[in-house]
Amino acid sequence: MTDDTLAARAEAVRDRYRSTLGTVPGGVQERLRLAREFGRLPTEEAIAELRHIVLTDSPLGARVQQLVHFGQLLALGREHPARIHARGALHAGAGITDLIGVAETALITAGVPAYALGTEIIAELLPQADGPRAPGGGPGA
Repeated sequence: MTDDTLAARAEAVRDRYRSTLGTVPGGVQERLRLAREFGRLPTEEAIAELRHIVLTDSPLGARVQQLVHFGQLLALGREHPARIHARGALHAGAGITDLIGVAETALITAGVPAYALGTEIIAELLPQADGPRAPGGGPGA
């Protein structure tokens, strides 16, 4: 298989992520690099196809599906993917109040740590009125 063909196939996988999240997460970029280097691109294509079926063809619709992902990841304490899906939810048309509702639901189902993680992620998505926030905290934390 030619390098151009492999590059086109990898780009098609990236396009799937862009359509659901608005971007290609860094971890996906790294997985694609390894998959191309070691002849495992079909694995990434299969993952992208499954994600497409679950996210795009879902009866929940893209907005609700991304909100569900956000909430499940909060409950699992999976900080990085929760951030990705919070942005994905906004990309799919959710609002900040929707994300807050999910974080509040996580409070009931998974406790204060899940709620705190959710509110931290949401706060990072808000426009900054007085300069950038330090990662993991409030202004200058």
